[in-house]
Amino acid sequence: MAKAEFIKMHGCGNDYIYFNCFEQDIPDPESLSIRLSDRRFGIGGDGIILVCPSYVADAKMRMFNADGSEGKMCGNGIRCVAKLCHDEGIVKSDTVKIETLSGIKTIKLIKSGGEVVGATVDMGKAETAPEKIPVLLQGESIISRPVQIAGKQYSITCVSMGNPHCVVFAGNIDGLELEKIGPQFEKNAIFPEQVNTEFCEVISPTELKMRVWERGSGETWACGTGACATVTAACLNGISPKGEEILIHLRGGDLTIKYTDETVIMTGSAVTVFKGTVEIE
Repeated sequence: MAKAEFIKMHGCGNDYIYFNCFEQDIPDPESLSIRLSDRRFGIGGDGIILVCPSYVADAKMRMFNADGSEGKMCGNGIRCVAKLCHDEGIVKSDTVKIETLSGIKTIKLIKSGGEVVGATVDMGKAETAPEKIPVLLQGESIISRPVQIAGKQYSITCVSMGNPHCVVFAGNIDGLELEKIGPQFEKNAIFPEQVNTEFCEVISPTELKMRVWERGSGETWACGTGACATVTAACLNGISPKGEEILIHLRGGDLTIKYTDETVIMTGSAVTVFKGTVEIE
């Protein structure tokens, strides 16, 4: 029976099981993610992340959701990948470049007492064209567009941060039946690649509160790309000011997001929970 070393890490409660693939091979990550993500019969997490060698960056990130599907990008995960690269000696610099399926991202590490405690990530330009998301609706962008989802009307704003997002501004989001509503959005026919859905409550123009239903994982305690999409949507709808730092509260903690026409900047924590060894075959 083969064994592999892993590191359990989280960013704002968005927890993944990380494997340093500079030192070991991880076969069949799709099925492994399903098995290990189970919170009763596995290690428990929102999925697994492989940190692999790269020809074009310091490291390459591969992320697999709890259902085994591979994701193109993970905002909370990439901060932890950068921390792992520093802590494991893969990178000596405080600036880390990580290759993802959504391109190369630049991360600046945040330290306290010499320890990496968080990071700031240049997430790249937010895409709003329907074909870039993708969403099967007409127009140059989908901003505050009324649609019917499971017989109920919602006003949606669609954004891609390397993966598809649908943002809904609501009142008291704590009372939402997200276990029921989330899958209705995720699997709706207007989203051919399924969708991550963020429900946002506006506290002030510079302070938002968010819950998220992630495709392939269900409700998670945080979603970095989702927070970026939500702040982007808030700016596009005239709720929040462009170019200013917006504080966004998630179930697992807070992120700070700044949206501009050129890019989206995200700052948040990166935490190691524990290290271990697991049988993988």
